Amino acid sequence: MKVLVTGGGGFLGGVIVRMLRERGDQVRSFSRGDYPALAALGVEQIKGGLEDREAVQRAASGCDLVFHVAAKAGVWGSYDDFYRTNVVGTEHVITACRSNGINRLVYTSSPSVVFDGTDVEGGNETIPYPAVFEAHYPKTKAQAEQLVLEADSPELAVTSLRPHLIWGPGDNHLVPRIIARGKAGKLRRIGTRPNLVDTVYVDNAARAHLLAADRLFPGSCVAGNCYFISNGEPLPLWDMVNKILAAADIPPVTRTISPKLAYAIGCICEGLWGRFGLSGEPPMTRFVAHELSTAHWFDISAARRDFGYIPEVSTDEGLVRLRNWLHA
Repeated sequence: MKVLVTGGGGFLGGVIVRMLRERGDQVRSFSRGDYPALAALGVEQIKGGLEDREAVQRAASGCDLVFHVAAKAGVWGSYDDFYRTNVVGTEHVITACRSNGINRLVYTSSPSVVFDGTDVEGGNETIPYPAVFEAHYPKTKAQAEQLVLEADSPELAVTSLRPHLIWGPGDNHLVPRIIARGKAGKLRRIGTRPNLVDTVYVDNAARAHLLAADRLFPGSCVAGNCYFISNGEPLPLWDMVNKILAAADIPPVTRTISPKLAYAIGCICEGLWGRFGLSGEPPMTRFVAHELSTAHWFDISAARRDFGYIPEVSTDEGLVRLRNWLHA
């Protein structure tokens, strides 16, 4: 096959590209930059942004399958920026699939699209979207996911995967943030509850995308559905944070603040950053305060049933690989 991966130069997208090349597929990456690692794999690269409809059209030309992985992530920023990349960009991908006769589209979503600030324990795909979102990222990802699922048709089969807190070697988001704040002594446990959280090792998340694509065709049980993807090993959140810190030889987090205080700090920070246009990301937001003080783990049996997803790399094995990568 000839496969387009949007965001092929990113963390998850890069692993998807590698796995596709390992099994012999031709791959084209659509990203904002040039990536020597992709060139070394024999990947065709097209530069551009998702907001550029014509560039997306060119990238999709001649392809049989699209993995739409690229997105604007983060907990702070302009709503217009998130909307332009995550919603308008996804509209452009759907349009490009239709106009180029591509009949399969796998979309990378996020469990945050159903997060309402309360505990989710063993939740499945019937959880509704919340009425109110506390951050622009989950709001625009939910809008984009709905566009994708509504686009499912006899001509274009679509599915949406929701990998939860992806980590592993090459991570440029979650692990570096934890390590940087841990080194600076800026991490605090929020509350004392052992709230369980499931995560997913990056190779497992990437493999889930390929498995879903292989079972995806118009009218299949995968088409038109969304799926939670994780390692299936819920752990207390701060135990997992401390395991990542230990992989980098950083002491564990022991100091604690209350969830109410963290939420109040988030409100104040959002007000200050919003009013005065301060640069960078606030040290706390309402969304992060809720995310770090609640349980959120999901039932992955639908992915097991519909496309045979089995997490092949355990959390413990992934941590060994992460430690080796960090020390290399």
